[in-house]
Amino acid sequence: MDSIPVKRLILVATLLVCAWLAPATAQQEFAARAAAPVTFLQINDVYTTVPVDGLGGLARVATLKKTLAAAGRTPFLVIAGDFLSPSVASSVFKGGHMIAALNAAGLDMATLGNHEFDFGDDELITQMHAATFQWVVSNIVDTNTGKPIADAAPYVVKQFGSVTVGFIGLCLNTSEITGDKLKHTRIVDPLTAAGQYLPILKEAGATVFVAVTHLAIATDRELVAKYPELDLIIGGHDHYLITDIEGRTLISKAGSDAKAVARIDVSQRAGGAVERFYELLPITNAIPDDANTNAVIAAYEARLGAALDTLVGATRVPLDAVSAHEQVSETNLGNLVADAIRADAKAEIAITNAGAIRGNRVYPAGPLTRRTLVEIHPFNEVICTLALPGRVVLEALNHGVASLPRVSGGFPQISGLTMAVDRGAAVGSRVLEVRVNGQPLDLNRTYRVAIPDFLLREGDGYTMFKGQRILVGPEAGNLISGALEKYVAAAREIAPAVDGRITIR
Repeated sequence: MDSIPVKRLILVATLLVCAWLAPATAQQEFAARAAAPVTFLQINDVYTTVPVDGLGGLARVATLKKTLAAAGRTPFLVIAGDFLSPSVASSVFKGGHMIAALNAAGLDMATLGNHEFDFGDDELITQMHAATFQWVVSNIVDTNTGKPIADAAPYVVKQFGSVTVGFIGLCLNTSEITGDKLKHTRIVDPLTAAGQYLPILKEAGATVFVAVTHLAIATDRELVAKYPELDLIIGGHDHYLITDIEGRTLISKAGSDAKAVARIDVSQRAGGAVERFYELLPITNAIPDDANTNAVIAAYEARLGAALDTLVGATRVPLDAVSAHEQVSETNLGNLVADAIRADAKAEIAITNAGAIRGNRVYPAGPLTRRTLVEIHPFNEVICTLALPGRVVLEALNHGVASLPRVSGGFPQISGLTMAVDRGAAVGSRVLEVRVNGQPLDLNRTYRVAIPDFLLREGDGYTMFKGQRILVGPEAGNLISGALEKYVAAAREIAPAVDGRITIR
């Protein structure tokens, strides 16, 4: 994976279908780019309509698209999944605010990500039908109809000047989407679905092949290895700026929250050679808000109401919600959330997946409103309490650190215990020196353990909880967001610290 900083630069010049040719001069490249019949604008993993730390904002993205169109380009705005949830607003509007904002911004095409299913497939279908943009969903089937969910197109063929572009849309089929969210939905293996629809695109006359995907980068690379005819992958799921060339295919991921837009101009020579010109565009306050889009966003922000701005407490220290920290190591915010879960359940141990802690920023010291706390944990997840043998606790901890050193939403944030992790040890044997409230973990003793219902449902691959004794199930537990608010309110002022719960060697 090649990560790049958020700044304006050209990263990829000309890439040809059959082979690399001698590099063109800069003048030739810019001339070819200027003649490209389509300009793809890519965003993905957008969890807020407004800027984050001064970057992003869908009203600015709308202005960017309109500016390019006014300059004679043919901009085609695409989002590669994960935008209906999670956020403060999605906990209220179930993603309706994003649909309305993207409609106003002129989104052209979308595929689904795992977080589109956060409120279940029926709610997703309702939101999909409210969209005015094109859905392309190749591997998600409504079992009631046998057709793609919400009657989405399984593939799209679109003409841009002299270039005929074929699109497929692929969503991951891993444990991020739990079975209870799929009441009448089946997710087909994405590589299998690609094999079904790529030949159809060819028969329909497509000469440029684009996959809009919400897959891990490793799966995108598998896709390219199996289907090298792909010219471009407009991808999501990995919250990093990625440009990767695999074989002859360009893979692009534009980070998250529309802080940057990937601009990819695509053209095709008379002999069939496909050219892609890539540029990363930061979305800053230098770009004015589109008035229409901004009005839609402002209306939804107003509807959130004064209740979310209620002061709950304060923090004396900054709270680290940066995903790249939360998902590989102990953080003070991870400790806070785990402590709140354990306190609410009156448990000896709490284990939560770091991927549920959102915001992807450092929250400054100062007041904490209900809005901020919901933003930190926007999911409607419930605290479940289990009676677990120590051996199952150890298995869960080993599973949580199995992806290290790679970031993983399944990384465990913990309370009530400490552990050492040997990253060089074999997967399944990395966790050492586990202590519960200062005492060595007893593999045969039963502990009272609090976890989110997401983990009980085998989310993030935590299968070891299945069949264990449930003391408080999803139907009776409290919301994690509510437990966090109660914990902060009771303390009035907090100062969580990294206190050595997780030592990584």
